[in-house]
Amino acid sequence: MTEASAARPLRLLHIEDSPLDHDLALAHLRRAGLRVQALRVDSEADYRRALTEQDWDVILSDFNLPGFTGLKAQEILQHSGLALPFILVSGEIGEDTAVAAMRSGASDYLLKNNLSRLAPAVEHAIEAQRERKARKDFERELAASRQRLSELAQHLQTSVEMERAAIAREIHDDVGGGLTAIKFDLAWIGRHVGAPEVQQRVLSALETVDLAIEASKRIMHNLRPAILEQGLVAALQWMASRFEKRNGIPCIFRTTHELMQLPAGVPLVAYRFGQEALTNVSKHAHATKVTIDLSLTRGVLSLEVADNGRGLSSADLAKARSFGLRGLHERAGTVGGWVDVSSGAGGTVLMLSVPLSLHGADHDDDRQRRFDDDEDHDPSTWGAP
Repeated sequence: MTEASAARPLRLLHIEDSPLDHDLALAHLRRAGLRVQALRVDSEADYRRALTEQDWDVILSDFNLPGFTGLKAQEILQHSGLALPFILVSGEIGEDTAVAAMRSGASDYLLKNNLSRLAPAVEHAIEAQRERKARKDFERELAASRQRLSELAQHLQTSVEMERAAIAREIHDDVGGGLTAIKFDLAWIGRHVGAPEVQQRVLSALETVDLAIEASKRIMHNLRPAILEQGLVAALQWMASRFEKRNGIPCIFRTTHELMQLPAGVPLVAYRFGQEALTNVSKHAHATKVTIDLSLTRGVLSLEVADNGRGLSSADLAKARSFGLRGLHERAGTVGGWVDVSSGAGGTVLMLSVPLSLHGADHDDDRQRRFDDDEDHDPSTWGAP
């Protein structure tokens, strides 16, 4: 027993109808050096009252009492919600009964003709209960910490998307608008000057502005995919064709639905999932073929990105700085979804699953609407003279 527990008496609740047996049990405990503060009860009513009126360290219970049993006492203790060591002490108890009691949560069982084991059994039961409580407290705190960390990660994901949307708007309104104005001015200058060398400089400047406009469009599409305003299917089709064009790797897109009505936040999460998956393919997979499958079955949206590349090893998945996959998991969690990864010699499959019927409405909040439903600008109109 710890020093703190040794500083006060052991609080013992004893269910026993024999005063002599009660005194004998106390004698064995005190002979072992334990200071005991005990209460003897011999009826169910007194037992129930004692459980609620005082705090106890351990319960000893006879097996058979008039109108009452040790198994009933153990059942009452379980229903009370109190986590207390419970030890059966009986003059005669069958092995089957003892095993049943232990399976039901009893800490130990003893025969009255072998009370020399009583003090060690009590100390062991109390210590085991203390360790169980400490473990449960630790697990509860760990779960709370993980929940807080998950909420923080989800908040950061949402904040990042909001900041991306704000930057994209600034690029569109300021940079895009300015470049378009410059293009108009250069076109006007080119029409009103006759010097060949000036005309050549104007054409060169127009080419530079066109490149800057295209770069701005590309940056803005990466920050905030305006293509999503046309729907997730259209956005993934565009993503697949763009990936194939830029990387020279065939990318096939398939879907079970041409149109999908999805809760706010889900299209962006699915788009970012596909974007990150294709980025990983282009950087690491050494693949020669990629397929993207989008399906909606029984209220669950599934997006699968598969490649025939070198696959991911267990070491790759366990990397301390493997933030890409962790980011996918956290992003999926913002809409109540999850990510599955399977990889082998034949390639890698990443799958996003989002149960729309259960979680879609829960995430339809103001923060999601702010960067999902913003239709104030369209980068495809830049540079049209």
